[in-house]
Amino acid sequence: MQTKNMRILVTGAAGFLGSHLCDALLAEGHTVVGVDNLSTGSLANLEHLRAEPRFDFREQDICLPFEPGAVNFVFNFASPASPVDYMNLGIETLRVGSEGTRNALEIASRYGAGFLHASTSECYGDPKVHPQSEDYWGHVNPIGPRSVYDEAKRFSEALVMAYHRYRGVDTRLVRIFNTYGPRLQFNDGRVISNLMTQALRGEDLTVYGDGSQTRSFCYVSDEIDGILRLARSNEHLPVNIGNPIEWTILECAQEVLAVTGATCQIRYQPLPTDDPLQRRPDITRARTLLGWEPKIDLHTGLSLSLPYFQQSVSATAVQSSSRDQ
Repeated sequence: MQTKNMRILVTGAAGFLGSHLCDALLAEGHTVVGVDNLSTGSLANLEHLRAEPRFDFREQDICLPFEPGAVNFVFNFASPASPVDYMNLGIETLRVGSEGTRNALEIASRYGAGFLHASTSECYGDPKVHPQSEDYWGHVNPIGPRSVYDEAKRFSEALVMAYHRYRGVDTRLVRIFNTYGPRLQFNDGRVISNLMTQALRGEDLTVYGDGSQTRSFCYVSDEIDGILRLARSNEHLPVNIGNPIEWTILECAQEVLAVTGATCQIRYQPLPTDDPLQRRPDITRARTLLGWEPKIDLHTGLSLSLPYFQQSVSATAVQSSSRDQ
């Protein structure tokens, strides 16, 4: 990937990570074509780019062949990414991981463009190896409720590597671990969004199981930095980009209470089927190959995210009040 003056395609551009990626690419001086079918993305995430002449948004389902014109690089970020979304849109999630990824790869192949695919730590499933390094093949239930997402991403990784091996496409694979920050859907069922929203509404915080299951939370600016470093590298095999500091869900809930100042109680609920009990990236490859590691700790990242969640909760309350009148 060149350092400037590229024309870049970003699929899933109206999503949480996709919109932040568009911002970062534009800041580097590139021209960006963003596509999204808006099934889970939001135009509100791109509203600040409405008058940007180097940004071209197109409402497009990438599961259908499309033509963006000549591009130098493709970032494939189109997919439902939260449990609420991919369990409601199971078939659509499988399609975007297969047909959609293939269509994006065809564009890269056609124009000799570089290609970076957004994969996920869900490829490791409920891991039996801890922490998870890229050479671990995972422990995934192929027919469980999360399989529509897990297997879509595992298949898309195989498809990306096939286009690299058989078509010579210059590909990269990032395995993204839990990421949070502004523009994360406040009602999407992910840990941070759930806890922040409940705390700001004064509701009890929902913790599943006994709260001892672990996650590693990466602030969005760190995640985007790692992704861009990978895009500029020559690495074709998967690279974990995530924060290696491990938190129990209960510890995370307590940190949310500290940041928001809320005095809510913890409400325990049964652990969902196939919910991973532990998740932590081994980022040795990212450190060695990319010189990358996260800089922002959870407390700081939650504090940076707080105004966004406050605004989202407030706006929802106003809308609800208007409907009730």
